[in-house]
Amino acid sequence: MAQLHDILIRPLVTEKTAKLSASENVYTFEVGLSSNKIEIQRAIQEVFGVRVESVRTLVVRGKARRFGRFSGKRSNWKKAYVRLAAGDSLNFLES
Repeated sequence: MAQLHDILIRPLVTEKTAKLSASENVYTFEVGLSSNKIEIQRAIQEVFGVRVESVRTLVVRGKARRFGRFSGKRSNWKKAYVRLAAGDSLNFLES
């Protein structure tokens, strides 16, 4: 099994994810490309101590970009939408 820091890379906090967390109790994370839904669920439950109802994942394809006169491509990355059980919540802004 992969290490926790290889599975959960960072939470994604944007306007869209803030609306999702407030209305539907869904939080969004950037996760490792090789991690699967079961590993993501176990990592969230272990790190934050909450119950996870469901996990949805998608691979965000990297964009082709120019770097001066050279062309290149950004890396692909994986996003996970995690729905928590009723009564559980996460707060990334308080420390």
